[in-house]
Amino acid sequence: MVSQLLLVLFLTLPLSLSLLFFRKQKNKAFPPGPRGLPIIGNLHQLDNSSLYFQLFELSKKYGPIFSLQLGLRQAIVISSPKLAKELFRNHDREVAGRPKLTGQQKLSYNGLDMFFSQYDDYWREIRKICVTHLLSAKRVSSFSSIREFEVKQLVKKISSNASSNKVINLNEVLMTLSSTLICRIAFGRRYDDDGVERSKFHSLFNELQDMVVTFFVSDYIPFMGWIDRLKGLRARLDRTFMEFDEFFQEVIDEHMDPNRDTSQGEDIVDVLLQLKKQRSFSFDLTYHHIKALLLDILVAATDTTAATIVWAMTALMKNPRVMNKVQEEIRNFGKKKDFLDEDDIKKCSYFKALMKEILRLYLPAPLLVPKETNEKCTIGGYEIPAKTIVYINGWAIHRNSETWKNPEEFYPERFLKSTIDFKGQDFELIPFGAGRRICPGMHMALVALDLLLANHLYSFDWELPEGVKIEDVDFEALPGLTQHKKNPLYLIAKTKKE
Repeated sequence: MVSQLLLVLFLTLPLSLSLLFFRKQKNKAFPPGPRGLPIIGNLHQLDNSSLYFQLFELSKKYGPIFSLQLGLRQAIVISSPKLAKELFRNHDREVAGRPKLTGQQKLSYNGLDMFFSQYDDYWREIRKICVTHLLSAKRVSSFSSIREFEVKQLVKKISSNASSNKVINLNEVLMTLSSTLICRIAFGRRYDDDGVERSKFHSLFNELQDMVVTFFVSDYIPFMGWIDRLKGLRARLDRTFMEFDEFFQEVIDEHMDPNRDTSQGEDIVDVLLQLKKQRSFSFDLTYHHIKALLLDILVAATDTTAATIVWAMTALMKNPRVMNKVQEEIRNFGKKKDFLDEDDIKKCSYFKALMKEILRLYLPAPLLVPKETNEKCTIGGYEIPAKTIVYINGWAIHRNSETWKNPEEFYPERFLKSTIDFKGQDFELIPFGAGRRICPGMHMALVALDLLLANHLYSFDWELPEGVKIEDVDFEALPGLTQHKKNPLYLIAKTKKE
């Protein structure tokens, strides 16, 4: 990215020099921030691999609210629970927009989805469709048999490896399970078997993830958008979109086949096709709308579930005390059962505290999903113009030393006598966001996370491979909208001792 930006600066040197002599009077009421270069602003100073940490470091210098110049676009960064509370309580409506970014807009059928659509009457209705028909407690409960079946299959698979002391790549295993689980719930299909179809799906999914977060010069410096075409990014984006569009169309066509086997029950595509026939909305629900919503579910649910469980197991391997304590609790509740079901897990108070601590320290999207101001507002005493990108640094908020005692310590006990929850009312813990644009899939995510992690810990004792020490286990992360562990977590599963 840096090389691209320096090229932009070089090619626009005459204009850049002129701007040095003719600067606009800067709005003194706008938050302070690091000085940038003409045209590209601060873009060259930001490293996408650890952006949340860079912004955390900048907040130490410029304060809990500071500004960035991203090319020709202004941005602010919120880094404290106090300011997050002010934003969500007092300015939620004004800061409910989304910045229009090339990759996200193209792949979401120009914002027909829920996550990347603009804040307007359309968004209200499409969100209502999701909350009422796709992600309600009743709908989530209807998929419980699928969740339990797939987690049991994984337990069986790991058990076969446990007898031979086979080393397991937990990143790979959990990503496969997450995609299988979501594909069954959304499409009524699975893509975990070896073969061309599995390889094609996962290759396509990986490309989709990359394109959602790919840096396009045109997003920040529109008149230099030709660089994106020169680098082949536009063609790559178009190709990814077409391939996924064809994939979704195949899924829809399968569901419209009158001879299709429906014995496995109703999935999300079935629900959306039924809604399409009803024509009970202010707009015609088209196949493009359906595909955009399926993309949301696929990207948001698959990535985050796998990443969170990997971080959980990483933290537990680094903290044997916590591992022993949570295993003792869930095994006491499970007694001689072969499998913990969702009702069993609800009774485990220490396990619930553990999940909160995991989501505090290793929230799936450290910067949440970027927002944009719809109109001018005042936050932290500063005037924030309309069309300003707003980053909420959840990673920094969850480590705020004024809120949390020893914030870097992995200590689930902090939640045992605490009323703090992650449902959007306690702004020191916001892994799913808050306000109007809080993640509506939170309940679906939590039941899957609980079931998967609890049975991982209930069924097996976990060890590091021979020659690997606890201090060798790291917390390095990959760049992206979702925070994945950079180096795979390799573990050996041992069948638990009765």
